[in-house]
Amino acid sequence: MAADNDPESEVFEITDFTTASEWERFVSRVEEVLNEWKLTENYVEKTSPEKGAYINGSWEEQSLDIHFADFKFHITHHFLKEDCKKENGKSEEDTLPLAMQDLLCMHNDFPPRAHCLVRWYGLREFVVISPGANCEAIISESKCNLLLSSVSMSLSNSGCQVPMFVQIQQKWRRIYAGECQGPGVRTDFEIVHLRKVPSQYNHLSGLLDIFKSKIGCNLLPLPPVNIAIRYTYILQDWQQSSWPQQPPDFDTLLGGEVGGVEFGNLPFGACEEPISELHLATTWPHLTEGIVVDNDVYSDLDPLQAPHWSIRVRTADNLQCLLGDFITEFFKLCCRKESAEEILGRGNAEEEGQENSDISSALSKLTEPAAPVPLSKLSVSSMVHSARRRIRRHRHIDESPLHVDMLNSILLYLFPDAAVEKSSDKEKTTQANSCRPSEQEKSPDDNLYLQLKSAPCNSLTYRLALCLCMVNYSYGGLAAVAHLWQEFVLELRYRWENNYLVYGLTGGSPDLRCCLLHQKFQMLNCCIERKRARDEARKVQEGNRERERKVSGGRASASTTRETPQGKSWDSWSDSEDEFFECLSDQGEMESSHSEAGKDSSKLKADGRLHPYNNMTLLHSAELLYVPVTQEPAPMTEDQLEEQSEVLAKLGTSAEGTHLRARMQSACLLSDMESFKAANPGCVLEDFVRWYSPRDYVEEEVVDEKGSTVIRGELSARMKIPGNMWVEAWDTARVIPARRQKRLFDDTKEAEKVLHYLAMMKPGDLAHHLLPCLLHAAIMKLKQEESVENIPSVEKSIQQAASQANKLLHSANYDYKKLEDFINQLVTMETVIAEARSLKAKFAVDEEEENGEAADELEKFVTLLLEEPEVVVLGAGQARIGRIIHRLFINAQRAALLAPVDDDLEPAAESRKIPDFPPPAGREILLRTCVPRPAPYSKALPQRLFCVLMKDEFRLAGAFSADTSFF
Repeated sequence: MAADNDPESEVFEITDFTTASEWERFVSRVEEVLNEWKLTENYVEKTSPEKGAYINGSWEEQSLDIHFADFKFHITHHFLKEDCKKENGKSEEDTLPLAMQDLLCMHNDFPPRAHCLVRWYGLREFVVISPGANCEAIISESKCNLLLSSVSMSLSNSGCQVPMFVQIQQKWRRIYAGECQGPGVRTDFEIVHLRKVPSQYNHLSGLLDIFKSKIGCNLLPLPPVNIAIRYTYILQDWQQSSWPQQPPDFDTLLGGEVGGVEFGNLPFGACEEPISELHLATTWPHLTEGIVVDNDVYSDLDPLQAPHWSIRVRTADNLQCLLGDFITEFFKLCCRKESAEEILGRGNAEEEGQENSDISSALSKLTEPAAPVPLSKLSVSSMVHSARRRIRRHRHIDESPLHVDMLNSILLYLFPDAAVEKSSDKEKTTQANSCRPSEQEKSPDDNLYLQLKSAPCNSLTYRLALCLCMVNYSYGGLAAVAHLWQEFVLELRYRWENNYLVYGLTGGSPDLRCCLLHQKFQMLNCCIERKRARDEARKVQEGNRERERKVSGGRASASTTRETPQGKSWDSWSDSEDEFFECLSDQGEMESSHSEAGKDSSKLKADGRLHPYNNMTLLHSAELLYVPVTQEPAPMTEDQLEEQSEVLAKLGTSAEGTHLRARMQSACLLSDMESFKAANPGCVLEDFVRWYSPRDYVEEEVVDEKGSTVIRGELSARMKIPGNMWVEAWDTARVIPARRQKRLFDDTKEAEKVLHYLAMMKPGDLAHHLLPCLLHAAIMKLKQEESVENIPSVEKSIQQAASQANKLLHSANYDYKKLEDFINQLVTMETVIAEARSLKAKFAVDEEEENGEAADELEKFVTLLLEEPEVVVLGAGQARIGRIIHRLFINAQRAALLAPVDDDLEPAAESRKIPDFPPPAGREILLRTCVPRPAPYSKALPQRLFCVLMKDEFRLAGAFSADTSFF
């Protein structure tokens, strides 16, 4: 009996027959969406859309997904965003919905870019329900009727006056059925779509018959039908246009390549005609029935007599542009991972290694006395050719990826000083080379390379990027790039070994604002400069010793022997990494001990002085304080700085790590202290601080024992901290002038590091390093070409591109997807410039009419064609531009309908037979009126029929309104 007491046992199943069906749920969901978008509020719009509002206004849309059972639909609200606000209020009984008012509006017929329903019906707001993605089209008649009934029910229940359409049939057919409801009125939207135009409706008269029969108005006389006609003519044959690219010069080394240019100048322009079609739309906007005749026998619609002309151009798809192709192919190199050995083969390196494996011959070469080489044999060009002969010894010239003539031309472009034979000319070239970048810095685009982290224009790195880009595209691809790079590194090694500065680089330390490869080249130049300076100093010292030897005889030789007790030459100890010059060190320590004792400091000989420092004297003697000759700090590239910072960071924060870090960072300080001691015998730490860090020497006025005011100085508080690094360094510093110290910057070691880094670089990594330089060159090329054409939109895009490239190229790791998109933007700008040139050539004014006003008119017209979807020709066919267009069509017609050779005897008669314009490719006819339907006593409502007649399409889009008050 426990089950009987359970309250749940009393519940029994109830069948609810009021459950909503799928169709009712769908209708309800559509009503919810209309309410959510606030389309059910009735309002009164006082102003009709202004002329051009559909073209210049902003079209927006909002979309949602809805379901009918398991079938997915998109419901989308399209509307024109207007500045004027709608005034909410109760709509009067006679006020028609906005959509019905728009049917008769004549201000915005034939908008160039708009939704097809806007073009067909002139609507500024509507809702479309279309099948979702990957859903089958609504083809069956029963489903179409079900959807239309759902739309009608939703509009009726919600009171929405915005027209609603349903897309039926296949999507490509663009068939929409819809409805608009208002107070006592309804408009039905219907579309007829056929493949072929029926012969009886292939003209205005037949279409008027359709329109009148569909209206079915019994009033006599029938209200006039307002007609707007637009015929479109297409021009595809450019008879007078020239080849879009300059023809190749076959006499030059680069002959045979379309768009081929000299080294150092990127190609530019389209390889084909960028403008594929020109569309001329001739419009008769306001006609009435009876004014114009257009039937199957005769037509008054002459395009030259049309009051309105408008032009639009259609550009070629996937236009091939030279600059874009060059950059894109070079960008693909960045993803290649092969090494130069894998590309060119390992045979060369292996065979050269076998040749150099004989140690005895290597040692004999080292011990052989160096014979003096005549200066003429040391010319750059002769040494470069000998180096190339060595590397080609086992490679046949015909098998090399890059032809020898091409290779020599490229290397001569990269190193123009290689052609200079005389050393005096060589020095002049080097001096001129050092001046050129400073002149370049004065140009307005100079800071662009800083934004892009590339290299200065006309620098070696910049020119190398251009050469590799051209070689990659036109002269062998990846293998040719590897070959050229190998020869380039050989040239750099030769210059290092023979003390020739690398052409096209500014002096001084590496510029960390430039790309890493440019810094490496600058580092190599720094090494060469230091080596040359050291050699010059050696020559001066040897000259001094020679003079001393002549004056003092044996004493000079004895002193010379004493200075180099182990019999080492200057080169041997100066190039050594671990040499400390023990004899000089002992002497320095002895001098240091004497100076610390301060017994007879005047007898010590100062060495390495520059000039007195602010007339100061040493604290413990009356000697002037001299600024010493010091070593310059070691230059570093950004990767070396990162490596050094990582090493210092790994030392940690412990006391030992901090101390070690300080010692590593004080190498330059110790060197300066040793130089200071050598230049100022008898000095103390306070003297050094007064020169090196004046803020750490605190002076104050005090009263001495005699009562007079004197200035007394002492070290700052941080200098008195126990274990201060400065004090420790001063105690360990020896008396050694800069020229005898261990080098802070070992140019031999650093140069070999750079050359090894370059030799081991893969072509893909090389392209990665040079990509900023190439993009820099591309932007400069675009600026140069745009300045000739003066296209405001492109000028603005170039500025935006430079800013975008700044962000992309300064990141540690390139985002290749974003870089690819960026290159596509550059290609788009190149395409627009090519289109502008093509249009200017086609619309060139006649020579006899050429003047400033005509040129300005042409330039404005071409600019509008590039920026606007459709451009109105003021004055239509009678204007200057209209006459040019007319002449283009005449030339194309005569070329297309050229008479046979036999008929050429009467060219005048033949020319009269050829029409000026081809048959229209498309005809659009818009019929509008306002008549009472369905009965003569009904309210007069707008009726509209839009007709499209094309070669393979016949479309009628009708909007027919009816009074539903009594029906």
